Amino acid sequence: MMPGLECPASCPFVEAQRPHSGFPVGQVRRVAAYDRDQDVDETKRNVLKLLAVAGIVGAGAGGLVGGTLQYIQPPMIGISSYPKTQLIDVDGSPLTVAKVESEYNVTTSDLYLFDYPLQNEPNFLLNLAPANGSAPSSTNPGAWNVPQGIGTHGSIVAYSAICQHLGCPAPAISYYPPGTCTKTFPTPASPTQPFYIHCSCHGSTYDPANAAYNLTGPAIYPLPLTVLVSDDDGNIYATGSEGQPVKGHLSTLTGDYGVGTTSQLAKESPVILCSFPT
Repeated sequence: MMPGLECPASCPFVEAQRPHSGFPVGQVRRVAAYDRDQDVDETKRNVLKLLAVAGIVGAGAGGLVGGTLQYIQPPMIGISSYPKTQLIDVDGSPLTVAKVESEYNVTTSDLYLFDYPLQNEPNFLLNLAPANGSAPSSTNPGAWNVPQGIGTHGSIVAYSAICQHLGCPAPAISYYPPGTCTKTFPTPASPTQPFYIHCSCHGSTYDPANAAYNLTGPAIYPLPLTVLVSDDDGNIYATGSEGQPVKGHLSTLTGDYGVGTTSQLAKESPVILCSFPT
């Protein structure tokens, strides 16, 4: 290197000269190898020692949790109780018993879903009354006076739209109106009931006319039932849930933010698969 152009020890492109390398040319000396990782390993050892001491001090002070290293878990998102949530129709107007009975019936093929009590918990809204308004029979499919049903004939109900097997949500799990599949089931209401809720993921089937009880596995629990009430003007509200927690949640009240005072219906097309466990 030309005189006067030497890079100082602080030059970022060269490493500072180490003391053991400044010997006369030709002189053989034995030196210890330089370990670049030595400083890092020593730092790790010192940190581990400090953590061990901190743990002992924390335990001695009665703070076992404070003296040990743990992942800090965020608080569980949820709500403390079931709200009274007014249902809103797809057109933005309040959903009433009269509107449901005039717009929806047991033959309605589209899904009408609303979230309750949390924003990630969809529910089916169903009116199981026959389409022609007359009483249900073997030749006139439908159901009146179903458990927790509201309306003129107790035919309006709501159930979780998340399968109780592995948690497949609607529209993978869908309501199948009469005639959707040739399969029928013996139920308390009919020996050949042709309408049901069926999950295309693994074949679980539920009876909407009997608290969504299981018609086929692999699910072993009914769908949670969402409690509906109506006021003097016919406005419909969701006020609670009955049965097992919504699949995937420790509690139906934990796992997301609450829906608040209103929840609007959303229209979806079902996924249909006429495949049932044997």
